[in-house]
Amino acid sequence: TGDGHRPRRAGVSSFGVSGTNAHVILEEAPVRPASHATADSPAPAVVPWVLAGGSTAALRAQAARLLGAVADLPPADVGFSLATTRTALDHRAVVVGASREALVEGLSAVAEGRSAAGVVEGVAVEPGRVAFVFPGQGSQWQGMALELLD
Repeated sequence: TGDGHRPRRAGVSSFGVSGTNAHVILEEAPVRPASHATADSPAPAVVPWVLAGGSTAALRAQAARLLGAVADLPPADVGFSLATTRTALDHRAVVVGASREALVEGLSAVAEGRSAAGVVEGVAVEPGRVAFVFPGQGSQWQGMALELLD
């Protein structure tokens, strides 16, 4: 906190040309313990482990590397770290389990390219068409994209 007693706050106003006005008050986040879990926190019933790779082969390799690194780590901590510190690449898998054994079995399935209970795989980005967007009220942009459409 700024003075040690109260959180810092700031007001921000934005006045748009088209008449849209936006106002927000930002406040400093409360101080949290270093760990996301406390001794009082109950263990979650089900834990997701989120994986991503630039290709299917990279996803499988990521799962295989993770298998060797999770032996002594709490499953919830592994899930938290995977969800908050990893890049979300196109090829993705989620392993969901209620026990370490279930999570490791699902992770093994991803590494080996086989299906298993609690495992979902997919591709986040499918090739598509490009869209051109012209912001504004509209009347000043009339006909602007006709050449692009052709």
